Amino acid sequence: MEIIVLGLSHKTAPIELREKLHIPESELPEVLEELGGCGQILERMILSTCNRVEAYAVVDDVEGARRFLVECLAERHKLLPQAFESSLYLLTADQAIRHIFRVASSLDAMVVGESQILGQVKAAYAIAIEQDATGSILNALMDRALRVAKRVRTETGIATSAVSVSTAAIELAKKIFGALTGRTVMLIGAGKMSELSAKHLLADGVGTVIVANRNFDRAVELAERWGGRAVPYDHAKLEMVGADIIISSTGAPHQILSKADFQEIALQRRNRPIFVIDIAVPRDIDPAANEIDNVYLYDLDDLQGVVQANLRERQREADVAEGLIDREVRQFAEWLASLHVVPTIVAMRKKVESIREEELQKIFSKLQDLTPEERHAISLMTSSIVNKILHEPTTELKRQSALKEGHLYVDVLRRLFGIGDE
Repeated sequence: MEIIVLGLSHKTAPIELREKLHIPESELPEVLEELGGCGQILERMILSTCNRVEAYAVVDDVEGARRFLVECLAERHKLLPQAFESSLYLLTADQAIRHIFRVASSLDAMVVGESQILGQVKAAYAIAIEQDATGSILNALMDRALRVAKRVRTETGIATSAVSVSTAAIELAKKIFGALTGRTVMLIGAGKMSELSAKHLLADGVGTVIVANRNFDRAVELAERWGGRAVPYDHAKLEMVGADIIISSTGAPHQILSKADFQEIALQRRNRPIFVIDIAVPRDIDPAANEIDNVYLYDLDDLQGVVQANLRERQREADVAEGLIDREVRQFAEWLASLHVVPTIVAMRKKVESIREEELQKIFSKLQDLTPEERHAISLMTSSIVNKILHEPTTELKRQSALKEGHLYVDVLRRLFGIGDE
């Protein structure tokens, strides 16, 4: 019996190939049922996202299961195996366990620490359970993987820093204002980046959205989408006095706001801070505006700098997470290895218990005058003796089971206790 991972990901296959092999969530039950027809695959689940297609399985013949999985993928997607086999990886035993823990913990993601993958793993596992495709081993493995992922997110800082331009802008805004609840954001221009930033700001509690755009109809359209209000482009400077956060992304070929404009705005705001994000190229705002007290101006390069710094910080946290996963893999592998000694331990205890019971009956038949309480006390005492005698060999057998020559201990113990073959 072996745990395997067979699949491909953004690290081994281009997006064109990942698209061809992608399995929609609605088709997963059918695929799981199909895999159930393979005698070598005992338990299975499929994880298919935009970045990976992977089968997690418990098998009793690795090569047989691999061939069956490859043939299933080829047939389902009308491809020759040669079209994707070189992009596949096959992981077994500890490597497979480690990979599943890393995927669930977002350490194998395109953007390390992103949270979406954990939800995708949970959904894939839920479908496998619904299809009765998992058993005791895969259930234990996936339950542990989800717990490991939770530990990584709570015990390291892997997901605490922003790694996109839009979320980096939110992070900076929070440093200036603290909570964003009730703040007013103004969009100048209607680029996709400003839309995305506005979306994140609203999710963080920003209260009012003002939109100014040369095309007023477009401004109205955006304002309605965000529950805000549109203003004529010529009124933008006046409206900025009441805004706490400005996101500018026009397509103007020159600067549209000067340092003098912001000096006037800052004066009217009575030195209340204003956070300005200039994500236009070429820039909309004179960089010298950043010299004014309480005007916090960031352009695209500034935000990219924050993102790169955060990515480096995430990588440091990922190194911490790898250590945590090392320990979890070792513990799970030891548990898995101990499973094959369970029948021997059960047989050993059963044999000793039958001897104890037999001897008790003999002594009770000779001591007819014993009260029920005395019989109970003697029974408890003999149970205690049996438990103490068996404790050491049981513990040592479990410990040795995780080692290479653990099977020798099983053989010796079965001979010493006269236990027959399983």
